Amino acid sequence: MEDDVFESDDYITQIAYDNFGIKYLYPWQRLVIANILEAYDYQLHKDDYDCEDEQDSFCKGRQIVLLPTGAGKSLCFQIPAIVLDGPSLIIYPLLALMTDQQRRMEEGSLRSVVFRGGQTEQEREEIFSKLKNGVKIILANPEVLNNGDLVSRLCQVGIKHIAIDEAHCVSEWGDSFRPAYLELGNVIKKINPPMITAFTATASPVVLERVAQILFDGEAHIVRSESDRTNIHYFVRYSCEKKKEALLLAESEAKPMIIFCGTRFKAEDMARELNVCFGRETARFYHAGLEKSEKENTEKWFYNSKDGILCATCAYGMGVDKKDIKTVVHIEASPTAEAYIQEAGRGGRDGSVAKAILIWSLEDSLNYSFYKKGSREAAMREFAETTKCRRQVLLDALGAEQAVCSGCDLCNARNENSNESGRKNIKYKNSFKSGLEMCDWQTVYSVIKKSKNYYSENDIEDEIFSRLNKKTRGVLGVNAWTHGETVDVVRQLKDSGKIELDNFLWKGRLRIKKIKKSS
Repeated sequence: MEDDVFESDDYITQIAYDNFGIKYLYPWQRLVIANILEAYDYQLHKDDYDCEDEQDSFCKGRQIVLLPTGAGKSLCFQIPAIVLDGPSLIIYPLLALMTDQQRRMEEGSLRSVVFRGGQTEQEREEIFSKLKNGVKIILANPEVLNNGDLVSRLCQVGIKHIAIDEAHCVSEWGDSFRPAYLELGNVIKKINPPMITAFTATASPVVLERVAQILFDGEAHIVRSESDRTNIHYFVRYSCEKKKEALLLAESEAKPMIIFCGTRFKAEDMARELNVCFGRETARFYHAGLEKSEKENTEKWFYNSKDGILCATCAYGMGVDKKDIKTVVHIEASPTAEAYIQEAGRGGRDGSVAKAILIWSLEDSLNYSFYKKGSREAAMREFAETTKCRRQVLLDALGAEQAVCSGCDLCNARNENSNESGRKNIKYKNSFKSGLEMCDWQTVYSVIKKSKNYYSENDIEDEIFSRLNKKTRGVLGVNAWTHGETVDVVRQLKDSGKIELDNFLWKGRLRIKKIKKSS
């Protein structure tokens, strides 16, 4: 039987199907595509339009688009590229993203070329020859566009649209270690295309303002979809020894799973621990220090895995297209709420429910306490220690809308308690007691509280070494705790001011630290 022929009265939908096999575009995709095409039409036929202000950013085709991870932003510049009568320049932050996007485009019917560092003069000439012959997409990164000769030649090929992917990097990286991002505004002015679109999944008002300033001299039309990914459910687990908590989560939570780690060493170490506990090939690690072939092998393994665990630094993130990730664990908090939402958004890209779990320690609480309240960095502490709704903390950090929580550990617990007949809602006075089971430091704290002035530091370490290993044995079947790790739990309790050593009658013995009441 022959396949049904898809025909649509809508020109753009037909293009989406003919080139990408897609029969339906989301409303936000249609809006962004329409903005690009209408702005282009305005540039061609200004006299036919009634635009009150020719300097208006929309009329000038300057827009910043916020679409949640997995919303299909690539179509927002690929479909216009097919329609426009000249090439589109797409700027990516990472070479791996450029390569991946080129592969996907060519799997369809959209031809593209890539400019990267290290290309010979002959290779560049071949690329420009392809552009003359009708190639519609040019892929590049900010650094290669620092080449004045290359930009001069690009000015001659009639670029109609520039799209900047992951535009929050303009602010995050341009002001730190990739100054080429700060030059993109000048590159845009030199090429001067009819339309420029900056895409990002997450950006706070501060970041948006900075992106607009660098790329558009402060004037940009903002297109914002709902920032809330309702299928991502947010959880926080409290633990001083995060690797141990991650092992427990690897046993209890759905896979495929990503565990984001703060350093390359931690990613490798976490993968080793998982393989020791659960068997070889349970987990692999991924970070920027791997060779290209190693990265490709790991990406292929994880992409095809239904129960694998990837231990990764932030090098594995932007542009990843594995849609069935069920759990995203963070051993270290992301530096900002935007970064956390971006990374948590790796989960559930197929629309299914996914968990985003942050492991938060007493040391984290202390370190993040130094950030000014209301700052982008302080939002992560508020997220981890709020007594209200975790989802709303993230939305507030983005300057986004109020939303009914579709899933976080705090709201889930409140709803469960309110649904039980004869019971009143629980008020969570302590952010570390949110209905979750007792964590490692709470175990130690409760032992000291019940037997104050009884344990020395050495005594308590022996006691909790036994207790905590009993817990992990029951779940993992192994003694996962070392004496050194129990020492670290006691240290964090002391550093956080929750316990102290008696220096008088019970010298050298541990007790709960008394909080002095203000007069």
